[in-house]
Amino acid sequence: MAMAAVGGMLASAVIKLVIGQIHSTIGGEIKLHKNMKKDLENMKMTLESVEAVLSDAERRSVMDQSALLWLERLKDAMYDISCMLDDFEAETALLAATMNKIKMPRKMKEIQKRLQKIADDRNNYRVLPEIRSEQKQVPDIRETAGNVEETEIIGRTHEKLEILARISDSTTQGTTILPICGIGGIGKTTLARLVFNDSEFKQYSKMWVYVSQKFEMKKIGNILISQLSSESPISDDLHSIQTRLQDLFTGRRILIILDDLWEKNPSRLQELKAMLKQGEGSKVLVVVTTREKSIAQEIGSVDPFELPPLSDQMCWDILKVKSKFETRQDKERLEPIGKEIARKCGGVALAAQSLGHMLKSKTYDVWDSIRSNHIWNLSASKETSSTHEVLASLLLSYNFMPPHLKLCFAYCAVFPKGHTMISANLIHQWIALGFVEPSSTFSTLQLGESYIMKLLEMSFLQHSKIGYKYGKRKDGTLFIMHDLVHDLARSIMADEFNLEGPNCRYACPTDCSKTLKSSRNSPTKIRALYFTGNVSNSDAFSPAKHIRVLDLWTNNKHDLTVCIGQLKQLRYLSFSGGQAQINPRCIGMLSKLNYLRISSGGLRVLPESIGEIKGLMHLDLSGCLNLKELPLSFAKMRELVYLDLSGCCGVSGIPKALGGLAKLQHLDLSACKNLRGLPDAIVNLTELRYLNLSQCLRYIFDNSRDQTKSFIDRICTLPNMKQLDLSRNNYPLIIPDSASHLTKLLLNGCHQIIRFPKCVHNIHDLAYFGPKLRGFSVYAGDMSNNIYLL
Repeated sequence: MAMAAVGGMLASAVIKLVIGQIHSTIGGEIKLHKNMKKDLENMKMTLESVEAVLSDAERRSVMDQSALLWLERLKDAMYDISCMLDDFEAETALLAATMNKIKMPRKMKEIQKRLQKIADDRNNYRVLPEIRSEQKQVPDIRETAGNVEETEIIGRTHEKLEILARISDSTTQGTTILPICGIGGIGKTTLARLVFNDSEFKQYSKMWVYVSQKFEMKKIGNILISQLSSESPISDDLHSIQTRLQDLFTGRRILIILDDLWEKNPSRLQELKAMLKQGEGSKVLVVVTTREKSIAQEIGSVDPFELPPLSDQMCWDILKVKSKFETRQDKERLEPIGKEIARKCGGVALAAQSLGHMLKSKTYDVWDSIRSNHIWNLSASKETSSTHEVLASLLLSYNFMPPHLKLCFAYCAVFPKGHTMISANLIHQWIALGFVEPSSTFSTLQLGESYIMKLLEMSFLQHSKIGYKYGKRKDGTLFIMHDLVHDLARSIMADEFNLEGPNCRYACPTDCSKTLKSSRNSPTKIRALYFTGNVSNSDAFSPAKHIRVLDLWTNNKHDLTVCIGQLKQLRYLSFSGGQAQINPRCIGMLSKLNYLRISSGGLRVLPESIGEIKGLMHLDLSGCLNLKELPLSFAKMRELVYLDLSGCCGVSGIPKALGGLAKLQHLDLSACKNLRGLPDAIVNLTELRYLNLSQCLRYIFDNSRDQTKSFIDRICTLPNMKQLDLSRNNYPLIIPDSASHLTKLLLNGCHQIIRFPKCVHNIHDLAYFGPKLRGFSVYAGDMSNNIYLL
């Protein structure tokens, strides 16, 4: 399947987004000139007429180049309408003080003519209206989010036992390397995870390394070191890394999974093998997953295990589980259709999982249309012939997504393969780009979480193995995207993620030294830039006047924020700057922000105008060591849900600033010192779910046990409080019985715990620690309402 072959399949989602934006402008607070209102209504009607034929156009675009061209022209016009409306809103805000009505800009007339031409041209492309049989919807927002379990694994028990037998035969000391090879999506990583979690290796030190297409020997070595010890990464000295691994491996039994190895250079693979053969008296078992048999033969110390495709029956078993087939009343009628669909999955588990979930609750007619869908007949290119079936099945699942979910999924193409995504950041980027469908019932954050859940259920996102090992980050769950799913996302985005192409909208630049003006693309089209390297010059982003998402870091001490302050459409800003100078007035100019993260020693004050950023929901200033004070206007940010001031040791004004933040759910004040008066402010935060007061209590109270107990009790009885972190408070603590209301309580490094609540289990096992339990750490698990000592 060629990369651009499905590039038109995003058009219906984009037009839905723009129709919503026009509707918001018409019904918004801005007083429109009557002619402009009429023109906007006419434009909306034209788009709705075009929308009616998009289903047919997208279906044709996969095989028909003329239909694809028409969709690309339509999509380009949609983005231009969106930018025009953004500009109009910005200009209106500037002129509102002197003018009551704004006349329609000339650009409106030009776009109207262009849009009408596109609408008329649909007849030339033989695009016809099509009646949809059902309305697709995102599942109920109330579905549980977060603790998603591993999908039930079907059909790999025999393979797991064979792998275990092969590596268990190696009873002697030394290193055994067993490769698993097979096509993408067939289940190599799933099989490796089964081995990794098997009880046979309970006494082993276990490590998991995601290698990816970018092979970095030092990175692999440092990951192994970090998982075997609590040490910081070793610098760029490979010899030092190997020496440290030799020390750590000595005398131990170790299991290592090297997942997704792509490196083909024999000499580099031999270097990797040498690095793994370390440690006197050690037994090291290494399982490697790779798509290439030649790589498997080069890296292995034993014969590779070639993972066969699943049988058609196994694919049908997976499809039945994911579609809840056994609960259906019409299953006898559906079974022959389902089995035929299962045969089209090509023995690939990922395809069966995705299709199965998509078919859940669908009618007989939909099952039948999936069986005979034209997408199965797409001709595969030489590069993708082995994975044609899985890509076709994934494309079918994508095609049944609601429009807003299509945009959210396709946007993930901007990130490199193997990139770890943080749920909170990803959701806020979706919100900033307008991808989250407005709702009168649920907040945009709740809807974003439901989109994450939907993509997880469809296997379009997967939990990161890092996330499973180390738990959730405080700013969200970690996700990755399977390589084949990433290929699909990029084929849908076509050239919209390619900075060198003429239609780039979302980009992750690899060369951060280049200026946007040097690319073929018009910089004003770009809506999101995600930099992975050091940005030293503002020309790398400043020409993108319509940018909504900007994520960058710099070690340059020059002030880049002056240029950032000119980006009036910016909704999401993540800025890491070391000691970079920051002009606070420029930050205050970004009135449309909903997400702001600054990590820099150069931030000393916040502007009073920050209180005018009415839509700000997420504010992360963690590590801004030189921040002195929160302005009085801080309390005006009434939409704020997330606030992280951890490490802002000297900042003052926190208790007063919290007074107006009625929607706050997440608050991190760890290592903050100026906290007198905090108890009175905290008790009014009735929506609070997470609170971190690590290293804080002695700055709130002098040494009063009674006051501390009363304060903790008031926190634990807040109506929505779930997680409380009181770690590293070397201070007398009495934990009240109300702590049983929490799902998680962290007391790591608390050496003066006077009393635990009655709900603590197995307290008798700790008697030898003495009355104050000196040197003891406590962690409360999140799987129960009780607190357990670990």
